[in-house]
Formats: sequence, structure tokens, C-alpha cells
Amino acid sequence: MPGTTPDPSRGPFSTDGPVEVRRSARRRRTVTAYRESGRTVVLIPAAFTPAEERRWVAQMVAKLQTREDRRKRSLGGDEELMGRARALSAAHLGGVPQPASVRWVDNQQRRWGSCTPADGSIRLSSRLRSMPEYVVDYVLVHELAHLIEPRHDARFWALVAGYPRAERARGFLEGVESVRADGGSGDDGDLVD
Repeated sequence: MPGTTPDPSRGPFSTDGPVEVRRSARRRRTVTAYRESGRTVVLIPAAFTPAEERRWVAQMVAKLQTREDRRKRSLGGDEELMGRARALSAAHLGGVPQPASVRWVDNQQRRWGSCTPADGSIRLSSRLRSMPEYVVDYVLVHELAHLIEPRHDARFWALVAGYPRAERARGFLEGVESVRADGGSGDDGDLVD
């Protein structure tokens, strides 16, 4: 069932963008929230009353915001990201790739990161800020490897494989993409009591 965007007067929805509620007849006991294209999506069971919807949407938006704030503090800004890239280069790529710049960007909605080998610049999607640190590190290693090998050939993937959690991180990102592709209708998330 398509969702609705709650009117802020119906409840305390403090978020950076609109909130979309998607009700699912398949969802019985779980509530999930995530960010998608500048809005917060909250998945709830179709049987929820309007009062339960308001309560759970407010709770999940607050929980998501807290998680993102904590992640932003731990991942830091562009300076910290550059330091992280240098450390990963030294640890997993022999210190060979030396990026000229590494920064967070808000305009990448389809890519996790990008690299311009000609000028040594790396950009990471700010969507990564809400993900585990090992996933951010994987994307950084991926983009650093492009400073050595621009194409996705066997040499490139061998470089990326030097990061020990590469396979796990790729699986995590594939799972995120899968949820985005199917509208997040799976029955996973936080149990509702």
C-alpha cells in the first residue's frame, strides 16, 4: 500500500526532510526506518492505528537521527576522511595511492563513491555516514584502488581484495541496494514489542 507523508501537526517528526510512512499487510510485528532520496521512510504494519503510527514514526525517526549523529561524529568531516584514506592506503595498498582530496558529497544518490584519477580526487556519498565503518572503509579502498588502476579489471579487484572485509562490505551494500530496489517491503527491522 503506498505511503503517506504525515502532517507535522499530527506528531513530533523532527527530521531533515519529509517522512513517508509505508504500510504493509505482510508486516506484522516490525517497524523499520531508513533514508531514501532526501526523505525518511518508515515501514509499519498495515494494522497500526493512527496513534500507533504517530508514536512509532516519532520513535523511529528519533532513533535513526541518533544513529546518524553518532556515525557523523565517529566518521568526522573531510579532514578526518582524508586521514582515514591515507591510513587505509598504507595498510592495504602499500601506501601507493595518495589522494589529493577526499570529501563527503551530498549529490551522489546512485553511487557510493567516485574517483577522478587525473586529479586524485575522491568523493564519498554522504549516504555512507549511516553505515558501519568497515563499509565506509571498503568504499574508500575501492576508490583508492582506482588511483592505481582506473578500470574494474582483474588487477583492480586484486587490489580491493587486499582489504580483509571487502567481501562482507560488498554484501552489505548489495543488501542496501536490494532493499532500495524493492521499496523496503521486507519484514525485517526493529520488533514492535
